[in-house]
Amino acid sequence: MAVTETVQPETKPTHPGYFRIVRQGTPEQYCSKLIAERDYPKGSVIAELKGLTPGPKRYSSVQISKTEHIELNSDLVFMNHSCDPSTHMDTDAMAVKALKDIKTGDDLTFFYPSTEWDMAQPFDCWCGAPQCVKRVTGASHLSTETLSKFVLVNHIKELVAERDQA
Repeated sequence: MAVTETVQPETKPTHPGYFRIVRQGTPEQYCSKLIAERDYPKGSVIAELKGLTPGPKRYSSVQISKTEHIELNSDLVFMNHSCDPSTHMDTDAMAVKALKDIKTGDDLTFFYPSTEWDMAQPFDCWCGAPQCVKRVTGASHLSTETLSKFVLVNHIKELVAERDQA
């Protein structure tokens, strides 16, 4: 089955001029993505995390502490996972930051285990990066050595230290 790429204008973008959703395939395939609409230099803030709703751990939530999750309530929910991420979901600073220079049209991605200790909905990763973890299940399932290759938020660093001391 061919994957089609369309932009559906019926939903109002939450961050016009910053990034946009590209819908691909069916909603059940979870293959839509978020694309940069402008250049972002490495280290820049792409979006502040605002308008968040506390909630349970779900496939669409982001873990913001050892015990709390939030819903993004924005187009950021379409940011896909990559083991070679272009951004960092910095829940300590409540901002999405560029990990590398990002050009207009580039995919915006982040390393899900950088915020998630145990994924609500694990999945196989096909990103193809040399450091690919193959199965995305959360930071609790990855070695400290593997995690050391990625930028992590503080609650994940703390949970890793607790695990390693046990």
